[in-house]
Amino acid sequence: MDQGAFLELDGIASKYGSTSVLSDINLRIERGEFVALLGSSGCGKTTLLRVLAGFVNPSAGRVVVRHRDVTGLAPDKRGMALVFQSYALWPHMTVDQNIGYGLKLKGVSKAGIAEKVAAMETLLGLQGLGARKPIALSGGQRQRVALGRALAVDPEILLLDEPLSNLDARIRLTVRHELRVLQKRLGITAIHVTHDREEAMVLADRIIILDAGRIAQNGTPEQVYNQPGSAFVAAFMGAENSLPLSGVVKADTFVIAESKINETAQIPMRCSPLSDGEVEARFRPEAARLFSITESCPDDGIRFRGTVATATYPGGYWRHSVRVGEHEILADGHRAFEPGEQVIVHVAPQALFLFPSRDRPKPADHQQQMGISTPTALT
Repeated sequence: MDQGAFLELDGIASKYGSTSVLSDINLRIERGEFVALLGSSGCGKTTLLRVLAGFVNPSAGRVVVRHRDVTGLAPDKRGMALVFQSYALWPHMTVDQNIGYGLKLKGVSKAGIAEKVAAMETLLGLQGLGARKPIALSGGQRQRVALGRALAVDPEILLLDEPLSNLDARIRLTVRHELRVLQKRLGITAIHVTHDREEAMVLADRIIILDAGRIAQNGTPEQVYNQPGSAFVAAFMGAENSLPLSGVVKADTFVIAESKINETAQIPMRCSPLSDGEVEARFRPEAARLFSITESCPDDGIRFRGTVATATYPGGYWRHSVRVGEHEILADGHRAFEPGEQVIVHVAPQALFLFPSRDRPKPADHQQQMGISTPTALT
């Protein structure tokens, strides 16, 4: 194991009865790092956070903090604090009492508690609210109180279980920024569970994407967004458009064959596990540019032939549903194309992700637990 890592998860597995929830989780997190555990509901991210916190005992593996095995320790002996999704504030206690609750359990003097609570309220912008109870606070204020209660005990590691999910969109953006600034200011190690990819991208230094209890990819926000290591990761990071293609590998280029839906294209590859035959192409709606059949479009990348099905205006751009052969994709544009209009859909090479077809065996090393999974993004 890496002797320099501050927090390590070594071969963590977890089961509920005979059902496997986590399998072979290996992670190394440095001091002061902000890591997001990202995935859809049921992927195991909250269970992993609770294993870290000590609320769930792993069926295998170890949790190590500063080279000390804490797997068998109680939650209050691990140097961690957890902020729950529901905030879990005591409704009968004031803001002061909620923030100071953990300190009281630790036997800190009344003067020490008052001093620490005042410091937390100043830090979190809660001055003047100390005598209020949670029912008299806004959602954003309750979130700050829950965060203050966690930080008051000076944890080495802050665990966040979707603490922003109960806030409305406008407040969530503000609190998200405040949380990131606060984490950097304090230099605290934070592990944040979320299903919101934008939230993970904005907050985290590193993103761990989980799928069915396993690590699908581990990398910086830029890496998981621009170099997805699997079709699952690409789709989760917004590349939901999927089309089947075929071609052959020639040196460092994948030559896509012409078909009824696309023209031939030569796409440079980076470290790709592709081989001759069928592939799955994925790209984001904002990466697809629409052209009428009478317009010229760029020579690089790939061009698909399609027919516009619908056009809607979500604000700032037009989103089109385009029929491409037997498939339907989404493509954004600055102007509306009419339903029934024949169009060319152009995707630049750096925005096109190719993966082995799901109907074909994948290379054994296509996904890696540690580091960045072998990228199949094309440039």
